[in-house]
Amino acid sequence: MHDMAFIFAGFVVGVIVGLTGVGGGSLMTPILIFFFGVKPYLAVGTDLLFAAFTKMGGTLSLARQRLVPWRVVAQLCAGSVPAALVTLAVLKHLGPASQEVQQLMTTTLGVALLLTACAMFYKAMRGQQQPRTLARGEELAAMKARHWSLPLVFGALIGTLVTLTSVGAGAIGVTVLLVLFPLLPLPRIVAADIAYAVPLTLVAGLGHASLGSVDWPLLAKLLVGSLPGIWLGSRLMRHTPERLIRSILSVLLAWAGTKLVMV
Repeated sequence: MHDMAFIFAGFVVGVIVGLTGVGGGSLMTPILIFFFGVKPYLAVGTDLLFAAFTKMGGTLSLARQRLVPWRVVAQLCAGSVPAALVTLAVLKHLGPASQEVQQLMTTTLGVALLLTACAMFYKAMRGQQQPRTLARGEELAAMKARHWSLPLVFGALIGTLVTLTSVGAGAIGVTVLLVLFPLLPLPRIVAADIAYAVPLTLVAGLGHASLGSVDWPLLAKLLVGSLPGIWLGSRLMRHTPERLIRSILSVLLAWAGTKLVMV
């Protein structure tokens, strides 16, 4: 019975990811902690690989459509992947299951959820930007950040946050990209956000696995549910009021974030 509950949870999160593009981490990690009583370090480690596998399929699809701005992805990864490795080294030194690390993860997760809720609400209120195509010269200019160091700094911050909490690569990542690359069309922003999350969550997830922070049978059940869920969600996307769904999700994440911070 418990197995079916995990598969169903994966399916629900998959549908929401397919509908809204919201990262599975901001939804799956609090569900595992609150509803299933999974320890924070196991929830984070398992969810990182869950995110890596689900976003891999999305990246392949977007790459086929030539939507991924690989130059932007490389700039963010240059900051986020080394930061993830440093964070993993610190976690290994302290011990991921120690009381101090559990408390740090729980509090940081709460803050990350509150930031995600704000970013999602901002995006819901801002509405959809109309897709547009850029000429070759315009596109190269659009892929240059306001300053070369900014993608490295923000990438490092997101890399640390994602490794500690499995949250941050989705709504926070999109918001950061909108600020750093304001001339880039929204479809390219979303594609960059999904693509750079794959190496980041894979490195962080495998690092957590080496620390014993991944529940492999649980991961398998979540993926069995999420993959058909994402397929269904992406098909339903055109028939649902995205602004309403994002607004409701931002309220739920704010509630979960507040609860975790207050623990």
